[in-house]
Amino acid sequence: MAAVRKRTARKSAAAKSRARGKRAPGKLAPARSRRGLAAAEVTLALGSPDIASLAAEVAGAGGAPIGAYRDPLGGRALLLASLPLAAVQPTPFQRDLSPTHTKRLATKIDEAAAFLDPLIVVRGAQGGFWTPNGRHRLAAAKVLGLRQITALVSPDESLAYRILALNTEKAHNLKDKSLEVIRMARALAKADPSRHEAAYAAQFEAAELLTLGLVYERNARFGGGAYSPFLKKVDRFAARPLATTLRDRQAWAARLTGIEADVKRIVGALQARGLKSPYLRNYVIARINPVRFHKAKKGDTGPAMPIAQALTRMAAAAKRFDVTKVSGADLAWVAAGAESAD
Repeated sequence: MAAVRKRTARKSAAAKSRARGKRAPGKLAPARSRRGLAAAEVTLALGSPDIASLAAEVAGAGGAPIGAYRDPLGGRALLLASLPLAAVQPTPFQRDLSPTHTKRLATKIDEAAAFLDPLIVVRGAQGGFWTPNGRHRLAAAKVLGLRQITALVSPDESLAYRILALNTEKAHNLKDKSLEVIRMARALAKADPSRHEAAYAAQFEAAELLTLGLVYERNARFGGGAYSPFLKKVDRFAARPLATTLRDRQAWAARLTGIEADVKRIVGALQARGLKSPYLRNYVIARINPVRFHKAKKGDTGPAMPIAQALTRMAAAAKRFDVTKVSGADLAWVAAGAESAD
């Protein structure tokens, strides 16, 4: 009996050990080791050499340095400050302001009677300050008539080009992302014409956003979402100077604009034949996509085919598209696929 109890106890202990090793769905695993600074290492005096000149610039702009500290993760110096609204501008390559979102944000801030989320700010042009992620909060502060705004000021000016990673106050759609990326790319190409496009992969997030941004500049109503699956398979960052690749992308954007004109013509012809599905455009683009059946192998990050070649084939497919061969059943299949994806 004693031996049986021991075996049972061992089995129970093993079961508990396995249970501890398994996490319930949705639970996050903590890191095995701790990283970052200790409390004593985080504190930083305003007179510290790492932050003193920045604090002086804030005071010179009519603001007030409040405190300084080292970021607990990376150890970089940061300055908490109050800045006059007039001293802060959004980075010039940010997405366009949404008046509707600004008014709603201003209303909610006013209801809370507290502006709790500081802007992230870096040094800007001509001695001013830029915010890479606070355009709507800055505009809301102006709507509310605030004199000063609280800001987290960083000496790291490269943060101005990390818009997509930092901007969480209003979700980006594809158009917003694309326009911000192409504006950012022009500024970076001007600052360093010889640096390769691929070196900015972290800032740009995805290569196709550069191409789509150029198309959106030509046509603000362009429906880029339907072309995104195609571009994701063929558009890659190039190991060539950004200033050069932007010229190439101008040509690709022009070709994509021409393809879209043919797609509209085809959709119009299909509608004239009595086909009224909301999925017509997506169906046509899928049909002329030369890489729609391409499946990337695990670990393969290369394009399905060079983008110039893919655009040539896509344009040719659009030119020879036969609307008489499209049936209602084809569209029903596309609609079913779109609904399952949603």
